[in-house]
Amino acid sequence: MDQFDTIVLGLGAVGSAAVYQLAARKHNVLGIDQFSPPHTYGSSHGDTRVTRLAIGEGAQYTPLALRSHEIWRDLEKRTDASLLTIDGLLIISSAAKTSITHVDNFFANTLAAAEQFGIDHEVLDAPEIRRRFPAFNVADDEVGYFERDAGFLRPEECIRTQLALAQQGGATVHRDEKVLRFDASDSAVTVTTDQGMYACGHLIVAAGAWLPQLVGRDIAKLFSVYRQVLYWFDIQGDASAFAPQRFPVFIWELQEKPQGVYGFPAIDGPDGGIKIATETYGSTTTSETADRRVLPEEIAAMYRDYVAPYIVGVASRCRRTATCLYTVTPDFGFVIDRHPQSKRVIVASPCSGHGFKHSAAIGEALAQWIVDGRSHIDLGSFNLRRFRIDS
Repeated sequence: MDQFDTIVLGLGAVGSAAVYQLAARKHNVLGIDQFSPPHTYGSSHGDTRVTRLAIGEGAQYTPLALRSHEIWRDLEKRTDASLLTIDGLLIISSAAKTSITHVDNFFANTLAAAEQFGIDHEVLDAPEIRRRFPAFNVADDEVGYFERDAGFLRPEECIRTQLALAQQGGATVHRDEKVLRFDASDSAVTVTTDQGMYACGHLIVAAGAWLPQLVGRDIAKLFSVYRQVLYWFDIQGDASAFAPQRFPVFIWELQEKPQGVYGFPAIDGPDGGIKIATETYGSTTTSETADRRVLPEEIAAMYRDYVAPYIVGVASRCRRTATCLYTVTPDFGFVIDRHPQSKRVIVASPCSGHGFKHSAAIGEALAQWIVDGRSHIDLGSFNLRRFRIDS
């Protein structure tokens, strides 16, 4: 049986970051993924992910976002990859909003985090939003939070870069290998896959929507998996109005709608369209049963209800779609903690729809936790003890 210091299960956002950071510390690490990452079956694909520094889900996340930006820039210096684009973030909300972005008071929490951490920002009234960003058809009572140093990440390239550097640093990466189970004792952890067995001193389970199948029933019940759809719509008229230099990443807590909408500039020019999506939590699914088709009626409803009334200059023609999976906890918070039944096993699920922006720093924190015994960034807010589970 091959022996490793640490094995990482799942090589998406967090898994790839953890393998890279462990390899950088000369740790004997194995990363395993049942597909060949970056892939389109989980949560870490779709060309872009929002990154913001003042985090409305809670101030405890902002140190992770700040550190992640530093790591992305360092990765870019080490390679020729383009990972992080800063084009600004506009969050639109109002007292009359009916949609909720992950948590209550998201807009106010964002403002509070910006002030607490000294993050450069502006609060814009409706006329100023229209003047700066005329594509947004805002109501008179809506306000905006604009963060200059926010933008978007390219998730596939982030994963690809970290895995490549990890392997250059000595990490072992097994693609297209399915993990069947793991067994932990006081002295070691054994991982069984469809291709073999491996032993390690520590195990990180970062399997995203597949995590519930691996961690046992008591922990699995904390996670719900939801199918999300991403849409790329055509641009009407002047495509330069949606270029990253002029059009920010945005999050909009809508009025008279059950969910908000978010989107990105036209990162690939007029031929690539503009990516817009909502977040839906109507019914749960699983990693195995999720419907990865997008029906024409879904596209039509998305444009009619969430695009046409709000974004000026976007056409009804949808160039392409993609589905992804959110793995969500009851409080939309992360889980980064030791398994209750084994201190050698770390459950790492920074998902809930807002995890990618933090993933580089989480990978570093996990490596520090294992190699040094503690992480530089406090992970205490993400423990399992906040939920009622049997140990």
